[in-house]
Amino acid sequence: MAFRDWLKGELIDIIQWLDDTSNTMVYRFDRRNNEIKGGAKLVVREGQAAVFVNEGKLADVFGPGTYTLDTKNMPILSTLLGWKYGFESPFKAEVYFVSTRTFTDLKWGTLNPVMLRDAEFGPVRIRAFGTYTTRVSEPGAFIKNVVGTDGRFTTEEIINQLRNLIVSSFTENIAQARVGVLDMAGKQGEVAALLQTKMKVDFAKYGLDLPTLLIENISMPPEVEAALDKRTSMGVLGNLDAYTKMQAADALKDAAKNPGTAGTFLGVGVGQSMAGMVGSTMNQAQSAQGVGGSPPPMNAGPQYFVGINGQQQGPFDAGTIAAMAGRGQINGQTLVWTAGMANWQPASQVAAVATHLAPAMPPPMP
Repeated sequence: MAFRDWLKGELIDIIQWLDDTSNTMVYRFDRRNNEIKGGAKLVVREGQAAVFVNEGKLADVFGPGTYTLDTKNMPILSTLLGWKYGFESPFKAEVYFVSTRTFTDLKWGTLNPVMLRDAEFGPVRIRAFGTYTTRVSEPGAFIKNVVGTDGRFTTEEIINQLRNLIVSSFTENIAQARVGVLDMAGKQGEVAALLQTKMKVDFAKYGLDLPTLLIENISMPPEVEAALDKRTSMGVLGNLDAYTKMQAADALKDAAKNPGTAGTFLGVGVGQSMAGMVGSTMNQAQSAQGVGGSPPPMNAGPQYFVGINGQQQGPFDAGTIAAMAGRGQINGQTLVWTAGMANWQPASQVAAVATHLAPAMPPPMP
């Protein structure tokens, strides 16, 4: 009798799963013909759940612990099999071990740009990517709705579907949030929290939970980012007119050290004129928008640059030129230049300037 009890004990199955992978979500316990002996031991470790399936029907679900399989702890399977007096002979059932631990560092991102309407830039395209974590919260629902009869189900088999769900919800929610493109970086956490709350409902349909969802970056196309960089550079420079005048003055000093570089001198004058026109245009635009600055004088005439002591000065209007001539600061030999002139010329040869010069003194009386 004792030998029979010992032999019976040796024949009892031990059903367990030792997971040595990092991506397996479900593993089907292999048994020949799916036969399990009555009184078998079931070992479910922390981070696992065991799901019994009989003839395609979901039966009992076990959490962490050690169980002796009998009618006391398998009420659903006992009902399905119709055994009222315990498992005295082997029975058939499929056992699926489900990993309930949290799977981390799963990636999501937009494959194609998302079109948005921004209040400042108008229609823009953005891309976004981030990470998320997930875990099986309802093992039975996960087996029934996702895994089916797959003997080994890994994260790679579902991450594409989960990524599509996240991207679809992100596109919808980012449009409804009405957050400016330049403000998105400061509100990534807020947008991610809103997205996570809504995505939990979709994940629950698969028997999954969404503990964490992060937005790591929201970016625009390279050409738009390049335009923003230029705009930022202009803001850092501040007064563009003062900056270009300084640059032109430095170039003029270099040209004065080498009198033979007339072409360089001309180029500096043209560049200075262009800078003056750009600065004037920007000031006019700012005044029209109420940003600041004063409006340009009405009926403003040509603006002239003059060379005094080897230094380029200006631009000056006709009234300033007349005042400088009256003070003797410029004369007929002073070089002047304005837009439209091919080169610097003496003031006496520029009709609009010559009219403001003092008349030449007559020769002394004999």
